[in-house]
Amino acid sequence: MQLPCSINRRHLILAGLLLPAVGMAAAPQPLIEVWKDPSCGCCKDWVAAMRQAGFSVNVFETGNNGMRAQLGLPAKLGSCHTARVAGYVIEGHVPARDIKRLLREKPDAIGLTVPGMKVGSPGMDGSVYKGRKDPYQVLLVRRDGSTTVYQSYS
Repeated sequence: MQLPCSINRRHLILAGLLLPAVGMAAAPQPLIEVWKDPSCGCCKDWVAAMRQAGFSVNVFETGNNGMRAQLGLPAKLGSCHTARVAGYVIEGHVPARDIKRLLREKPDAIGLTVPGMKVGSPGMDGSVYKGRKDPYQVLLVRRDGSTTVYQSYS
């Protein structure tokens, strides 16, 4: 038994427009590896935010100072956890949208950092802060250790 088929040019054009979008939406995010202190709650919250944004995350509960140094990020740009994704260093509470932008743009850089512990950034935004949001900047760290503002949050 043959089913009736009524595909016309409009259906083919529509399929051509939709199929690439479906394929792009289904593309998995790369793995993020995170080094953190086992007792740090804000780091756990940042990891949860990355997973919610679609990233797979492997966590190493060994602290992050050694890995930060090994990956070439200056200590003055440090925070409570260090991550690596697709060859880039992600230091501290960097939002997922900025990591995704970094991966799209692929700049010649070490990676991104939010130095310190900025209230209102991912992982530092829990109920204990009662909705407080301090302004902060995500910095792009160049290969020579210099930085430029990648994104500002107010």
